[in-house]
Amino acid sequence: MAPSSRPCGPSESSYLSGLVWFRRDLRTADHAALYRALTQCEQVHCAFVLDREILDGLPRRDRRVEFILASLEELDASLRALCGHPQGGLIVLHAVASEAIPALAHSLGVQAVFANHDDEPQALARDSLVRTRLAVAGKAFHTFKDHTIFERSEVLTQTGNPYSVFTPYKNAWLKKIDAFQLQSYPVERHAHRLAPRPQEHCQPVPALASLGFEASVSPAPGLPTGARGAQQLFDDFLGRIERYDHARDFPAVKGPSYLSVHLRFGTISPRVLARTANGLAQAGNPGAATWLSELIWRDFYFQILHHHPHVVGHSFKPAYDAIQWETGPEADALFAAWCKGSTGYPLVDAAMAQINQTGYMHNRLRMVVASFLVKDLGIDWRRGEAYFATHLNDFDLAANNGGWQWASSSGCDAQPYFRIFNPVSQSEKFDPEGKFIRRYLPQLAALPTKALHAPWLARPLELQEAGVRLGATYPLPVVEHDAARQRTLERYAVVKTAAG
Repeated sequence: MAPSSRPCGPSESSYLSGLVWFRRDLRTADHAALYRALTQCEQVHCAFVLDREILDGLPRRDRRVEFILASLEELDASLRALCGHPQGGLIVLHAVASEAIPALAHSLGVQAVFANHDDEPQALARDSLVRTRLAVAGKAFHTFKDHTIFERSEVLTQTGNPYSVFTPYKNAWLKKIDAFQLQSYPVERHAHRLAPRPQEHCQPVPALASLGFEASVSPAPGLPTGARGAQQLFDDFLGRIERYDHARDFPAVKGPSYLSVHLRFGTISPRVLARTANGLAQAGNPGAATWLSELIWRDFYFQILHHHPHVVGHSFKPAYDAIQWETGPEADALFAAWCKGSTGYPLVDAAMAQINQTGYMHNRLRMVVASFLVKDLGIDWRRGEAYFATHLNDFDLAANNGGWQWASSSGCDAQPYFRIFNPVSQSEKFDPEGKFIRRYLPQLAALPTKALHAPWLARPLELQEAGVRLGATYPLPVVEHDAARQRTLERYAVVKTAAG
């Protein structure tokens, strides 16, 4: 039987000194690798690498880099407070991580490096290289589960296979969960083992400009950073979580938790969130039960990525790679219209304006715009996936890939290929008063609500009084939905038998 609380660690340290390598876990509270290092080492150093192999591939204006730097400043302050030494804190390097971590371990004279798992293919390759370089130097590399509740092969079918359908996975997840899995790591009680930084590493977190980046033209509004920001959002969400099961679908309503970016960068512990949601769900809170399911979806997509790494670049269902997507100049023009939010479908365009302006998109709208790109415009889902990867503050490979494959029907437990969202009816159902559309498409704000969802059907006088000139101040639809739907059904006929 699993113990009811985290062990306090061995009575004698395994190592004289260790190094904790922070990655996508920018907090000190309930941190698996930090706890393990503090309970196995007499002294512990902490570092974060602004990895050139990642940063060099990003646009020079990227809100995520700003979020990381602000969160690192708080992490540094938290470590200094826990250490209680004027030279305590976080060592921050701007380098190639696979080279910098072994070099730092050598210069600090540590015997082991501790980090939390990162199961993205690029990260696994990086960690393999780090492990080899550390081993050559006679140093250990220990990694731990921290980013999810269950990972890899912890939740399997009775035959020992990974799940590919969500509901059975969720049922098995709920059956397996217990107090131990949700228990926090008591980092604070061992914080006296945090080591002061060597003088040459007592540098502040680098400024944005020193990394070659520029400040965002329009920073994400209302996006608090760091662990304090995550806690602020969580406290706010708990006051309205009971309504989440209904409110989450309406983009003009404050329904979501807005914690996705904090889960992505680990500024809040998933155990804290799941423990709270599970407790409220068991007490009969409908919103908490629905939100817990969303957290389980997150675990589900991570285990899919672990067991089926081919989903990066290929369909989960191989037969779907036979689909012939639209290509050529006309397809490129349609994709550009989608990216810019000029498709002529207001809900789609407002959603794209939201991501372009803020780096965030409401989850219901992610499904709508993905369905529109794939099944109205006939564009390869991978092009949309890549656009989201560049623009979303909360971009996470597993969830982003899973969501796009779900929308394109090529993924595990995806919507049927013949389920094609109608962007007008989605607009009428989930933005009935047009508040969201008016917020992001002010050029349509004066239209009557009934005409707002499909301006091309509005009466000429309505358009004139609202100052809307179709094809000038707002585009005509780039496709006709019913005709596009028929083309999609024909396009997917190649996998009809497999999808059945």
